[in-house]
Amino acid sequence: MQIDLNADLGEGFGPWSMGDDSAMLAIVTTANIACGLHAGDPAIMRRTVAAARERGVAVGAHPGYADLAGFGRRPLAGVTDREMETLVAYQAGALAGICALEGHSMTHVKTHGALGNACADDDALALAVARGIRAVDPGLAFIVMPGTATERAAERLGLRPIREVYADRTYADSFNLTPRSRPDAVLHDPQEALARVVAMVREQRILSTTGKALSVEIDSVCVHGDSPNAVAMAQALRDGLEAEGFAVRPCRSGVD
Repeated sequence: MQIDLNADLGEGFGPWSMGDDSAMLAIVTTANIACGLHAGDPAIMRRTVAAARERGVAVGAHPGYADLAGFGRRPLAGVTDREMETLVAYQAGALAGICALEGHSMTHVKTHGALGNACADDDALALAVARGIRAVDPGLAFIVMPGTATERAAERLGLRPIREVYADRTYADSFNLTPRSRPDAVLHDPQEALARVVAMVREQRILSTTGKALSVEIDSVCVHGDSPNAVAMAQALRDGLEAEGFAVRPCRSGVD
């Protein structure tokens, strides 16, 4: 039994930091690195890639809406398919260049925040994202939410899907995350999150907030790096998954 543990990192800006990336990189096996539009900047990107290389952590681009003030978590209406392709290719291409400088190959792309939620529900938008990824490198994997438009887009365009579930979020019947505006959207107790993750991975299904069992394939588990208890959550997940017999290792592009 094998599972990847991923986190969204590099989400500071200039002198401001977000989360404890150093501690997270000692726990997770994959890092999704902000590319400068919702968070991050070139120097932070390079430092994060270098630290991930030293730790043997796989790295990928984490593109979001161009919304630093809203941390990419505010919906942005009216974005055309062409604009979306450009937005994704611009950010993924930037991280690919940083990875080349550090000699640590980029393996995947994962959308951030409001962009991720939007393309999970919109097939046309998800296809635009996938085209942006494929244009940068058709060998890149696409981290997707299983059962949603992103999984369908990856399969349609021939990108390798890495299907992830969230350790610290709850789900709606649509396979998408429940909105952060809901009081039950975010889980804060590491042991509660661990129990849910173990059940999801073992049974290959998501349990929605209405009690509906949603059958999925699961390759990776995400824990948010910007939450106050991110390190404790990530450590509990890693220790708990390994105690349950899972090999925690990255999903790499092409081969595991």
